[in-house]
Amino acid sequence: MRANRLLSLLLLLQNRGRMTASELAAELEVSVRTVYRDVEALSASGVPVYADRGPAGGFSLLDGYRTRLTGLTGDEADSLFLAGMPGTAAELGLGADLTTAQLKLRAALPAELGERSRRIQERFHLDAPGWFRDAEPVPHLAAAAEAVWERRVLRVRYRRWRGEVRRELWPLGLVLKAGIWYLVAQVQDSVRSYRVSRILTAEVLEEVFERPAGFDLAAHWAESSRRLESSRFAGEAELLLSERGVKLLPMQFGAVGARAVAAAGPPDDRGRRRVVLPVEPLPVAVHDMLRLGTDAEVLGPPELRSAVARAVAELARRYGTPYATPGDPDHDTPGGPGADGA
Repeated sequence: MRANRLLSLLLLLQNRGRMTASELAAELEVSVRTVYRDVEALSASGVPVYADRGPAGGFSLLDGYRTRLTGLTGDEADSLFLAGMPGTAAELGLGADLTTAQLKLRAALPAELGERSRRIQERFHLDAPGWFRDAEPVPHLAAAAEAVWERRVLRVRYRRWRGEVRRELWPLGLVLKAGIWYLVAQVQDSVRSYRVSRILTAEVLEEVFERPAGFDLAAHWAESSRRLESSRFAGEAELLLSERGVKLLPMQFGAVGARAVAAAGPPDDRGRRRVVLPVEPLPVAVHDMLRLGTDAEVLGPPELRSAVARAVAELARRYGTPYATPGDPDHDTPGGPGADGA
């Protein structure tokens, strides 16, 4: 661990020039005292590290000195595939490898290309998780990644909707989808996907398995995603949307809602439009319709309209006798539209 840190410190000074002890400590995630000890160790080994005191001081290498220790280890080379996702690399246990690999790569590049790579890193950033959602805790992701890398059987206790199960998996790959990790694994003769956050315990066994010949992780994920999407919907709902509802539909239902709006009929005299929206099974569809509130009326099918009406009636009962807010034109108030003399 210390040897890797010393090399990282050396490459930081080579790539960035003068750096303070605090800056080095922040980059290496160690204390300032540790930085001073590491600088002394480098100097003792013959590396020309110089310290300048004062407000503009710091550590730097002798002008013209460059290390040739830029060869990548296997883990560092693997981590470069995650160079645009430092958070992802850290979750997989490759954060330190990625940092060292990037430093080595930049040290080996000509000055012009090294500066170009630095500008790209400054100006482009990938943030995988969706908005307004905390990242899921995935305490067993590193174990799953190890089993994938080493082709080792993974024994897990997994939480399903119907309860817990125990499985011995042949892990074939990991997929990060919208900030959620999935483990693609073979179980007997089928390949299934497991949400890593639902793995309760994980044990990497000594047993090694053979990957299925010709298995393509990206192709499998694309096909399974297509099957899931096609089986997701149980029917279609005909809706009458207000102008605001038309705007809400793509926001609430994504691409499905956008396609429904694109195929919508013309607005009526009140600006409402009829749309046909694919919907999931009845309990989920009722919940989705309630999300649209008063900006949508379900016209059909009859069973969905009846189920939404029952849900609305239950909400009205639960929250008491409904009343209109002051100023509502449909509410009779003294002096209002329903009063004598109006």
